[in-house]
Amino acid sequence: MIEIICGEKGKGKTKELLEKVNHTVSTVTGSVVYLDKSQKHMYELNNKVRLINVVDYPITNCDEFLGFICGIVSQDHDLEEMYLDSFLTIAFIESDQDMVRSIEKLDIISEKYKVRFILSVSKNKADLPEYAQAKVTVSL
Repeated sequence: MIEIICGEKGKGKTKELLEKVNHTVSTVTGSVVYLDKSQKHMYELNNKVRLINVVDYPITNCDEFLGFICGIVSQDHDLEEMYLDSFLTIAFIESDQDMVRSIEKLDIISEKYKVRFILSVSKNKADLPEYAQAKVTVSL
């Protein structure tokens, strides 16, 4: 399952994502991972959440990012949820086509390995491709 929290830059998507992950961590039995473009939110996250700074790894395009996601999923069989803050930036998404392709792949990974993905996307819901619009749970 994939959920998208969308809205223009500065509308509070990260705050919403942090609240969601900190609330969820007390109810899940497995692991929770939070991917971001910095360590900035380290002290705002519950200590049971694994924060991964994507910038620390040599990822330069969308396909490499998806491989990185697969690596995380493959090493943790207890992984239940993965939060992706600044999704368009950390996944190197440059077009609507890239976004749809990435979300389709995340759908496949989610279904096969039972991992829920929650994405923060810096775009208005109306500006998202139709495939992504259907996955929006919060629009700011």
